[in-house]
Amino acid sequence: MNDSTNKNSDGASQCNCDYSLAFLLLRVWLGLRALLAGVEKFGAYKTIQQPIIDPTTGQADPNMVVDVKVKFYALANYAGVPAGLKTKFANEALLPGFALNIFDKVLGPAFIIAGVMLLMGIGTRTSLFVQGLIYTSLTVGLILINQPDGISWLGIHVALVVMALMLAKHNKLALLKKW
Repeated sequence: MNDSTNKNSDGASQCNCDYSLAFLLLRVWLGLRALLAGVEKFGAYKTIQQPIIDPTTGQADPNMVVDVKVKFYALANYAGVPAGLKTKFANEALLPGFALNIFDKVLGPAFIIAGVMLLMGIGTRTSLFVQGLIYTSLTVGLILINQPDGISWLGIHVALVVMALMLAKHNKLALLKKW
């Protein structure tokens, strides 16, 4: 019997492709999650005025405008740690100010790099481990400022990373399988 098949309880051959597909799903989900979490660190909203469309004519009425919030992304918008949380962290005695500043600058790019690496299959184990460390460090921060709901969500993320690491030996679509 080769490595790609196993005998199940009925004695029938079963392909390990189930594990490969399971890993691929986790890899895509975690990769997209990390990539988009990093990109969102560059997002902000601006308010623009748009004219209301007259339903009878289908034309814009320049005398009636509404304010509409529009999301946009730019390097100038970057905030690794949201301003509201940054204030809470700054008041936490167990979190040194220099560590908060470093974490604030590194968080978004670390998420983006880890997400792209995982999606492309470049060092999947390393990328998963880095993501696990990021989620663990975010958990520590939320523990310090007493945010139990966020802690639970991050615990789920860590569990997904652990499952992906356990399935990493079934990684079939990778550029660098060793790491």
